[in-house]
Amino acid sequence: MVQTAPRPRAGDTVMSVARRRRRGGRPGPAGGSAGAAAGAKGLSGNSVGLLGSAVIGISTVAPVYCLTSTLGPTVGQVGVQMPAVFLAGFLPMLLVAFAYRELNKAVPDCGTSFTWTVRAFGPKVGWMCGWGLVIATIIVLSNLAGVATSFFYLLLGELTGSDAVAALDGNRPAHVATCLAFIALATAVSYRGMTATKGVQYALVGLQLAVLAVFVTMALIKARSGDLSLPAGSIGFSWSWLNPFAVQSFAAFTAGLSLSIFMFWGWDACLTVNEETEGSDRTPGRAALIAMVVLVGSYLLTAVAAQMFAGVGDEGLGLGNPETADNVFAALADPVMGTALGVLLFVAVLASAAASLQTTFLPVARTVLAMSAYQALPPSFARVHPRFRSPGRATVAAGIATGVFYAVMSFLSTNVLIDTIYALGLMICFYYSITAFACAWYFRGVLRDSVRDALFKGVFPVLGGLLLAAVFCKTLYDMWDPAYGSGSSVLGVGSVFVIGVGLLLIGVALMLVMRWRRPAFFRGEVLTGATPVSVVVGE
Repeated sequence: MVQTAPRPRAGDTVMSVARRRRRGGRPGPAGGSAGAAAGAKGLSGNSVGLLGSAVIGISTVAPVYCLTSTLGPTVGQVGVQMPAVFLAGFLPMLLVAFAYRELNKAVPDCGTSFTWTVRAFGPKVGWMCGWGLVIATIIVLSNLAGVATSFFYLLLGELTGSDAVAALDGNRPAHVATCLAFIALATAVSYRGMTATKGVQYALVGLQLAVLAVFVTMALIKARSGDLSLPAGSIGFSWSWLNPFAVQSFAAFTAGLSLSIFMFWGWDACLTVNEETEGSDRTPGRAALIAMVVLVGSYLLTAVAAQMFAGVGDEGLGLGNPETADNVFAALADPVMGTALGVLLFVAVLASAAASLQTTFLPVARTVLAMSAYQALPPSFARVHPRFRSPGRATVAAGIATGVFYAVMSFLSTNVLIDTIYALGLMICFYYSITAFACAWYFRGVLRDSVRDALFKGVFPVLGGLLLAAVFCKTLYDMWDPAYGSGSSVLGVGSVFVIGVGLLLIGVALMLVMRWRRPAFFRGEVLTGATPVSVVVGE
């Protein structure tokens, strides 16, 4: 049974609805309350505040995990220009964040990219945008589980002093089995709803940021001391590190930028819990911007400190060493922080990956919930647990999909962690750019109303979308080469290309199936640009 809010006013257009929303006259169910959506879908409304929402955004990004798995590959692409590439990756994300903020003010719906893009461009583009978000989340969930497993065994090895225990991470069956256990645990916690989610996030995010601050401080102190015990590749700071035009080639720059974009992915989790947030139309957007400022500051400081201490060489502790590229902090923990404090860095990465593994279920589950509620997916995924008020069926499905994906990729690719990170950058550019363009198109009727509207609803989103679309196209071209990523290939084609494009094609196939099974959505009978902020409950 589909329940909708009252129909739009006679003569309503996208522009007229957008104008009323901008002026505070947002149409909606039960007298126009935007917050009514949470109650009708069954989610727990008003359960997250501004700080909690920002913490969810930071936790989902998992800064310590991102740094340990991405510092090496980024240096391998751009050398000492790594800080500049981090800044370059931040720019399009900031521009897209403005688009998310404006769209969330007008349509605070947990479907975020999916819902907004359907309203702007129609069911097919919206469905693929939603698929991009879902599959990107599944990719990063699998990598989070992999990093959590690696640091779990490294930490056990440090605590027990046993190399045999630490070496279990290299045992593929043991590694995959442990990953699946972590995924199952995270699924169970997320299944229990926002209360269980918030209970651990403050401590875990605080822990990883505090340890990261200690690492940066100690690395800078040692690098500036001129001690003879420093690694041979240690280098002095140079402002040229912040110059993106000094990267040796455009291909290297786009490859590094793709990795940098991955490092900022996840801040939009603040918006996928908008129906459960106090002030659902404003708080999530503000929280996303706070999270991004914290992230870019952490990344720049860590990049500079690590580069000064270890250098960018391809041997020893150098950040460009391919043997340590997928886990830089494992190599730098003891040299920078000493044996006693070095263990804290292992704990921080494990906490970062575990915390993000749990919160990353939030966006995928709520996107699937919204897609099901709007009849774009089977109706069973729209069911909300009556006690925990969480999208239980969607959460379990995401956990199963993540476990299957990681298990398969672990045996298919020789270096699944690096390859899926590169493929993840492609997925992120795909759905973020579409969402950015959707913002400008959705608000096209009000862009001339004020300078603010022109900038934040038009110019900035379009610029962000163009930058990400350019990275998408260039990355798609480059990843055909088997040398891209880990260097592995499938039938002579780079495995990163196979992973990225293959997953998009799977989305197209599933969309065609759903078009046959759920035709009302694809005929534009459920959700359109002129539909008021409404509630559609799945059957």
